[in-house]
Amino acid sequence: MTTAEPAPTRSDAAAPRWFDPAVLVATCGGLGRIGFAPGTFGAALGTLLALAFARLALPPMVEVGLLVAINLVGIPACTRAARVLGRGKDPGSIVYDEAASVPLAALIMPAAARSPTVLAALFVLHRLFDITKPFPCRRLEHLPAGLGIMADDWGAAAYVAVCLAIGRWLGWL
Repeated sequence: MTTAEPAPTRSDAAAPRWFDPAVLVATCGGLGRIGFAPGTFGAALGTLLALAFARLALPPMVEVGLLVAINLVGIPACTRAARVLGRGKDPGSIVYDEAASVPLAALIMPAAARSPTVLAALFVLHRLFDITKPFPCRRLEHLPAGLGIMADDWGAAAYVAVCLAIGRWLGWL
């Protein structure tokens, strides 16, 4: 004789499924569950990832390949996580987009040039452009599902890369 599982209560059905694999990936292991400024924590993780890649001294094409793969994984993971969480098109707890896009901007700087000053600029500029969403970042958000979640941060990363390149050219970095 088996016992039937109780029917989920209304609160169980509405509770986010934090341990769904896509949600764990998209929230960077739950980092996005931090109650305040989760995107800042995601960008901090991305800055640490950029530092780790610099310290590993990977050949540039290997680093590019890894980052492309990391970013491509984000599209389906963020799509599924947004559906599972059911909190709008781009739930704040999804921080994979920040963590994956910050190191993209760092590619403009050779690994040896990723000093603490460069990493601080990388982090601050990414937060600035991710929050303000200059053209076309806000429009990129409207792409479907996980692509839109990721693409606006890729736009922010492009702005950051331009700023870092200018800062390096001017001798500030």
